[in-house]
Amino acid sequence: MEEITKRKYDLEERLIEFSLLIIQIVELLPNTKAGNHIGGQLIRSGTSPAFNYGEAQSAESANDFIHKMKICLKELRESKISLKIIKRKPLIKSPDIIEKVLQESDELIAIFVKSINTAENNKKK
Repeated sequence: MEEITKRKYDLEERLIEFSLLIIQIVELLPNTKAGNHIGGQLIRSGTSPAFNYGEAQSAESANDFIHKMKICLKELRESKISLKIIKRKPLIKSPDIIEKVLQESDELIAIFVKSINTAENNKKK
């Protein structure tokens, strides 16, 4: 498999796995006002990057690609905030999964920041 194709596939897979972990966390939240509110926010923001990354792969222009990648980044940052709230409250009894997903969100955020910067620099050339 060509290296660039493999990297794209790996990122797509990581985003899908991230979405599955988010779903797992949301399903652990209590059926309370707070649990339902945070869960609703998290399910949307935590699964959105995978979908938007798929759209970015079919972007119609460099600007469109950058825009969709920035949406992924915004959603990842929103998810990270929700996860921190769940951890600090604490809303679930399994802190290990929260730590795992927080670490993955940090890594994904770093990847998207770098990708966006690279795409913006390439556009200027």
